Amino acid sequence: MTNEPDRNADARDHDLWEAHADWWIEGFTEGADPEYVEQILPLAAAELDGFDRVLDLGCGDGQISRLLAAAGAGASVVGVDPTWHQIRVAHERGGGPAYARSEAADLPFVDRSFDAVVACLVFEHIDDIDGAIAEVARVLRPGGQFSFFLNHPLLQTPGSGWIDDHTVEPPEQYWRIGPYLVEQDSVEQVERGVFIRFVHRPLSRYLNALAERGLVLERMVEPPPPEGFLDRAFEYAEASAIPRLLYLRLRRT
Repeated sequence: MTNEPDRNADARDHDLWEAHADWWIEGFTEGADPEYVEQILPLAAAELDGFDRVLDLGCGDGQISRLLAAAGAGASVVGVDPTWHQIRVAHERGGGPAYARSEAADLPFVDRSFDAVVACLVFEHIDDIDGAIAEVARVLRPGGQFSFFLNHPLLQTPGSGWIDDHTVEPPEQYWRIGPYLVEQDSVEQVERGVFIRFVHRPLSRYLNALAERGLVLERMVEPPPPEGFLDRAFEYAEASAIPRLLYLRLRRT
């Protein structure tokens, strides 16, 4: 994969999200997903407390937007997403934020519009990472915060997973890591009949692109999977020390 955005890939990605938006809306919002309920939403609320003007980049149905708008005195929150169906559902669910359809690399806001930007499990689906990060930096005021949630790029590399090795005695189980340093995109069947495109990049690719735009790392969190996730299947207990989530707090210089 080159550093140039693949416009055809972007179009295919958008088509898949339009076709399968309900998979996300039904399976990961309104309390359906324990990782959001027990881990992501509390962390987002704590990290973004006190900011007045917040942009939720890749907002989906708006669950983080609604959470932030309802907190305390209520922030002024705008959610953007490239998927029409997600934006329609976000409008229907209301809760205070404003919503617009927008690409991450072409935001319809003037410079320094926001005190904070949050992107939650979004950049794994964006081809133009450099354009998107440049836009985050542009719309953030100096001193503003970028709250960046990713599927952990090391331990969620394509090809990673549990391996049961019965060639040794006693048998061993270990976590196989895929080709971490290789930037690659893949279309994965996340459940029967539902296909979603992901883009893998090593962490250094993100951090260097962020630093080049004046977004400096301030805090990094690699939380273990929450109990609600581990309780979904008995074999998940073996993954209790394998983080699925990576959170970065960055400050705009």
